[in-house]
Amino acid sequence: MELLASIRRNSLGLAIFAVLTAGLISITHQLTDGTIKNNILDAQIAAFNDILPAERYDNDLTKDTAYLPADPLLGSATGIKIHIARKDNKVTGIIFETIAPRGYNGNLDMLVAIDKDGIVTGSRVISHKETPGLGDKVDLKKSDWILSFANTSLDNPSRKGWGVKKDGGEFDQFTGATITPRAVVRAVKNTLIYFEQHKDTLLAY
Repeated sequence: MELLASIRRNSLGLAIFAVLTAGLISITHQLTDGTIKNNILDAQIAAFNDILPAERYDNDLTKDTAYLPADPLLGSATGIKIHIARKDNKVTGIIFETIAPRGYNGNLDMLVAIDKDGIVTGSRVISHKETPGLGDKVDLKKSDWILSFANTSLDNPSRKGWGVKKDGGEFDQFTGATITPRAVVRAVKNTLIYFEQHKDTLLAY
């Protein structure tokens, strides 16, 4: 009987502990959820402003969005999201959440901002699995290589120049790593081609 009572007391104690722990986790989640979402939003806005000057738009890029259907030029089999920049209700540029397929260790997620005239105002690799010290130099935290796309277009450099130097293009590759920069150059070029092919539709959003 004493053993049974002890088991009951322990079981009750564990049950109370579980309820209190679950409640504490729930409360903590509710208190921090808003902060986490705000931090993510702030980081997203900062990333947008890095590649598209804030004076180019007066709308909320995080909410003014659309989804493009799957297209090989955009590197996605399921379509991608775009953010539409407007100034005085006129489209001034598009930020593409494009993908660079076939990096050394897989796909790279990118942001590519193109203004209404088809000029890249900036680009960033926002997610990748490239080798530290080699392919990861596409990340602005590791090198300023990605900045070389600012102010480029399909005519600057020439279409033949849209490649790494090893392939006869004008963009640097990394010592010991050509596959990753090649994938990024190709992705930015393809995004520009997509913009050119769909310019009227994109600027009519």
